[in-house]
Amino acid sequence: MFGGLTLKDIIEEISKPGRDPRESMPKPILRSDVLKFEDLQDGMVLTGTVRNVIDFGAFVDIGVKYDGLVHISEISDKYIKNPSEVVSVGDIVKVKVINIDNERHKVSLSMKV
Repeated sequence: MFGGLTLKDIIEEISKPGRDPRESMPKPILRSDVLKFEDLQDGMVLTGTVRNVIDFGAFVDIGVKYDGLVHISEISDKYIKNPSEVVSVGDIVKVKVINIDNERHKVSLSMKV
């Protein structure tokens, strides 16, 4: 169950089709030497913005076309049950590139910088 205020919020958001609330969040602080996916290198430390938090990690916008994934095991040195214990959408985080898959355009990141 949910209350009247929650219902009101849901109706307001449904009335704005096509709007992505992430667009209003701060943009990552980009490095001038990393402009495209091909510029990424293993071990590089970047600043990014958390765009999505899921059960197994978080996707971080690092300023290239594709968001990088920080697996739950790379979010903290301590054991965490859920990534949302540490990060939330919109957080600015420091990440390190730990793996690049050029064929599939996937990048693995670590917050253990």
